Amino acid sequence: MEARAEISEKPTCAVETTIKIIGGRWKVLIIRELIMGVKRFGELQRSLPGITQKMLTQQLREMEEDGIVHREVYPQIPPKVEYSLTALGESLKPILCEMHEWAIKNHLHQMDENCN
Repeated sequence: MEARAEISEKPTCAVETTIKIIGGRWKVLIIRELIMGVKRFGELQRSLPGITQKMLTQQLREMEEDGIVHREVYPQIPPKVEYSLTALGESLKPILCEMHEWAIKNHLHQMDENCN
């Protein structure tokens, strides 16, 4: 019985795998922010109105586990932690740009100065 549950949870195609990695409300927005450069936790939280500290932490950890985000901890007091995209994370930039262009082309966008 348990083996069936594992099999049914495996992605059936590459698109599904991609959606599992970057899907959800916040991950693409976090990636969008990190495309612009290295950010500290507080900077990310301020740039994403509505995200809770718990949710941001969870999403960053998941993306770090998936190899999308790099977390750099500096040994100083107070602690300093910076987040950036890995090469794998950077490879998502053209995909996000295409999504942006698709929304504009189809008049599905709302004005957002953060989305370039």
